[in-house]
Amino acid sequence: MKNHFVHTPCGPVQGAAGGADGVSVFRGIRYATAGRWEYPRQVTHWDGVYDAANFGACSFQPRAFYNEEDVPEKAFYYNEFRRGEHYDYSEDCLFLNIWAPDDAKNAPVLFYIHGGGFLGGCGHEKHFDGTAWCKKGVVAVTINYRLGPMGFLCLPELAARDGHTGNYAMFDQMAALCWVRDNIAAFGGDPGQVTLMGQSAGAMSVQQLCVSPMTNGLFRGAVMMSGGGVSRLLGAAQKAEEAYPFWQAVRQKLGAADFAALCGAEPQALFAAFAEARKEQKNPMAGCGPVVDGVFLTESAAEAAKAGRQKNIPYLMGSTSEDIVPPIVHKMAKGWARLQADQGKQPSYAYFFSRQLPGDEKGAWHSADLWYAFGTLDSCWRPFTEWDRALSEAMVSYLTNFAKTGDPNGPGLAEWLPVKKGQTQVLRFRDRDITMGGVSVARLTHTMLTKPNVGE
Repeated sequence: MKNHFVHTPCGPVQGAAGGADGVSVFRGIRYATAGRWEYPRQVTHWDGVYDAANFGACSFQPRAFYNEEDVPEKAFYYNEFRRGEHYDYSEDCLFLNIWAPDDAKNAPVLFYIHGGGFLGGCGHEKHFDGTAWCKKGVVAVTINYRLGPMGFLCLPELAARDGHTGNYAMFDQMAALCWVRDNIAAFGGDPGQVTLMGQSAGAMSVQQLCVSPMTNGLFRGAVMMSGGGVSRLLGAAQKAEEAYPFWQAVRQKLGAADFAALCGAEPQALFAAFAEARKEQKNPMAGCGPVVDGVFLTESAAEAAKAGRQKNIPYLMGSTSEDIVPPIVHKMAKGWARLQADQGKQPSYAYFFSRQLPGDEKGAWHSADLWYAFGTLDSCWRPFTEWDRALSEAMVSYLTNFAKTGDPNGPGLAEWLPVKKGQTQVLRFRDRDITMGGVSVARLTHTMLTKPNVGE
């Protein structure tokens, strides 16, 4: 990749130096375009040289309309991942970022989908940098997609216009995958060797992509961190039309007389009405997330898995000891891996991360393992030790091995056994070692009941 310059099927792209010698980064590449509540149209051409020096705008989200420093319940994640950073927000947000080894050729690709409750986040916070993966010979991709009401509104007017409604964010993710399929070879990546990866709502997104009938052939493995798995509670069970009353309530709170007024509403007012409507929901997730639309999803993830209709690919998944609802997400991850074995599908691997992060008493909170998985400890304020760096190096190796072969194991690493009948242990990333073993659900339940979560 001479001078961080590549020729893609869309046109030439000028990138920049990555975080290490021999690594190039291409920021803010537009992969699709879409108007409000339109399904994305993949970008196939641009005029001139695309300037990929800077990250693209994030989707509008609640934090776009206030100062996170001034909101105590937002302080933890702000201080951890965003303090000192600047982000732009827009409805024009369908951008992706690529880190690639300069000498890459037919390299495996890790395609990461950020979390944030389908309501926040982006693909370029402090902990997201693909340099460490590039050092292991893997191309990294992170993406932005539409969030909150921009990504998940469902209304009959849209169903009448397009034949279906909802899941705009999921179609964004799929459009990014299609763009990668068509263009990643120019960056040295192998379009036939893409592994999905996501955390929290990103992991739930990965799971929906793994049960969608529209995504066949787009990826060959999947990583789900603190989300996804076997669960009747967190699957996309709601049908699009069942979401109509909620979104009609949003329209009423906005004071939009008709659909045209809704389409013309200011983003801040739309998000405010959305937040007010959510307060009246017994299940807050019901107002923001994937739905069974008959096109992208024809059934819930739970229904698909029960029938064995999830993709027959290797999965790697796990959770943290102070996670959100830790006993539930642990059992979900382990249950999915076991289901794979019981259905005779490809081997799948489960982990449990319990390293108590130095710097405070919050433990291994929800998202804590991302610093280690991305190998970005140097971007964090915490006083990490030699063990933290060894733990991160191991996690990066497991992940990149999995991207290369579908098996995380490799030289110098503790053996990671797939879950199956008679082998129910998981790989534990602990304070002093990495070893296979069991996890006490009783202890996780005690943690859930007695240790407050770090926030949003």
